[in-house]
Amino acid sequence: MNPSTREKLMGVSVATLCSALYKRGLRNQTIQDVRPVERKGRNMVGPAFTLRYMPAREDRNPMSVFRNPNHPQRAAIEQCPEGHVMVMDSRKDARAASAGDILITRLMVRGGAGVVTDGGFRDSMSIGALEIPAYHHRASSPTNLTLHEAIDINVPIGCGDVAVFPGDIVVGDDDSVIIIPAEIADEIADEAVEMTAYEDFVTERVKGGATIIGLYPATDEKNLVLFAEWRKANGR
Repeated sequence: MNPSTREKLMGVSVATLCSALYKRGLRNQTIQDVRPVERKGRNMVGPAFTLRYMPAREDRNPMSVFRNPNHPQRAAIEQCPEGHVMVMDSRKDARAASAGDILITRLMVRGGAGVVTDGGFRDSMSIGALEIPAYHHRASSPTNLTLHEAIDINVPIGCGDVAVFPGDIVVGDDDSVIIIPAEIADEIADEAVEMTAYEDFVTERVKGGATIIGLYPATDEKNLVLFAEWRKANGR
């Protein structure tokens, strides 16, 4: 992705991005019921690399399948490009682990920018201690290893009721994760930076006792004059 766009998206919130996308008619971009395994205090940003799970069938999924070097779960970890975010369609079902700490450590060492599942991770405490940002619905049971079958790598998926296409831009903060269609990522990043500057100005004014009427949104022209002065003084 555009390095400048990545840098801009590192400094804006998912909530702000949601507003920018909503104005373009995109109203279902925030992945539902997914949260950080452990808050990192910084954003996760990168193009999506996807993995799709389906319900497992017992004759196809004994424990021995994990010995296959081409097993899609293992293969996806080894194929995810540096700087990308692995996004997993785990059927919104955390009963079986989407991955554990060893696989996520490998993804981190290979340069993955993050990992998201609408299911759950096993070894979640260990994953939370890693440097790589990780998001899931909840910790999974470590006993149900073969309840799901990893079946497709880097195909369009649904994650937390959101459509995710390979190459879409994934942004996660300490609250949630949002998906930005790749073709509008640059303009969304530019707009979000502008929105964030104004929101920071508004927060400062409100903390100082200002009313939100005419300020948020900026329906009083005087606030736009004050904002221009604030931007100049703060280098924003």
